[in-house]
Amino acid sequence: MSKLQIAVRDIADEMRERTDRGEVATYIPELANVDRKHFGIAVVGVDGEVVVGGDHDMPFSIQSVSKVFTLTLALGKAGDRLWQRVGREPSGSPFNSVVQLEYERGKPRNPFINAGAIAVTDLILSGHQPREALGEILRFIRFLADDQSIGIDEKVAASEQRTGFRNAALANYMKSFGVLDNPVDLTLGVYFHQCAIAMSCLQLARAGRYLAMSGRNPATGHPVINAERARRINAVMLTCGHYDGSGEFAYRVGLPGKSGVGGGILCVAPGKASIAVWSPGLDAAGNSHLGRVALEALTRRMGWSIFGA
Repeated sequence: MSKLQIAVRDIADEMRERTDRGEVATYIPELANVDRKHFGIAVVGVDGEVVVGGDHDMPFSIQSVSKVFTLTLALGKAGDRLWQRVGREPSGSPFNSVVQLEYERGKPRNPFINAGAIAVTDLILSGHQPREALGEILRFIRFLADDQSIGIDEKVAASEQRTGFRNAALANYMKSFGVLDNPVDLTLGVYFHQCAIAMSCLQLARAGRYLAMSGRNPATGHPVINAERARRINAVMLTCGHYDGSGEFAYRVGLPGKSGVGGGILCVAPGKASIAVWSPGLDAAGNSHLGRVALEALTRRMGWSIFGA
């Protein structure tokens, strides 16, 4: 067995036995039904090596991990003009904070908090019908993962639409400042369905490979985005990918990553691997508790931290 195979096997075994699992998200009713005993991990190396453990093939709602892919799409459409409507700074506030948005006159702090991601989705929607915009997002993720079976969990999407009052408040507030171009209900409809995309750890790790490979699609060798843009997306993931827990994640894991309240984390070891973990129990900041613990163990054992072994 390779060093990576041994590390992933041992980490999966350890996570299976741990009892400190955090709490599942309950503000989206459908997510409250997920068993927090699940844990999965998948590592896809830039050399093509694939190593998996635990519930690596079980689909889960990727939620805010989807924001990595919509940010990539939006930058492809608008380039650096995107940053006129969304910032790049860490928030230091909860992911659904209204107070910060009011203080900053409707401009979201970064594209990974909810307000920022809604603004990014609004840009993708412009000039399209909601179904077309959502189809573009889904086709892009399927292309990256090389897997046409990836779809949307309609129960989760409906659950979010029924209870997404805070997101509606954020969107309406941004609309009042001219940050959103499209009708709020249409933008939110795309956003809720985007967050309800369901993927397994293996599918998610495959989809994230381009960020570990300077923007290239490993299947074709052709660029998905240029190397500079991939580097910048990774930088925003490092500083903003875990909301007000981003500093703690950088301190302990030392890699760019993006979490979602479904319990998934996509993590990038530049030049080495794309990693996805899933454990539904969340910490106080809304990030997967065991996911972060597992990634910390993996980067330590493999010497993958961007800050040094």
